[in-house]
Amino acid sequence: MATILMRRISRNGKAVRGTATIPIGADAILCATLENAEYIIPDGTYELQNTMSPKFKKILPLVCGVPKRSGIRIHTGTKPEHSTGCVLVSAFGKQQIIDFINQKTRQHEKVYLSISSDGLRGD
Repeated sequence: MATILMRRISRNGKAVRGTATIPIGADAILCATLENAEYIIPDGTYELQNTMSPKFKKILPLVCGVPKRSGIRIHTGTKPEHSTGCVLVSAFGKQQIIDFINQKTRQHEKVYLSISSDGLRGD
């Protein structure tokens, strides 16, 4: 089963930046994360599953096991307002804010495909 390790780095107004590490065999995917400060999930390790999102009408990674929360997805977005409890992911770069906008879709797809390759496709 795939897991994700969430850690926070900084907070600036509504934006909470952090990291997510998803181990895949001997390798790992490292992502920059962005969350809305009103809805951040606690630092920790959580299970991931690809399941159908009723809101987005497509299969998206679901973060499972967050205390007192459910329905937390990993999806695309460029600012904290795009998240009401979900995790937005991006690749790391020297200009992380620009990278967040430009690479958000590619990094999200990398996370999705890594979970799928781990045998966690949703029904």
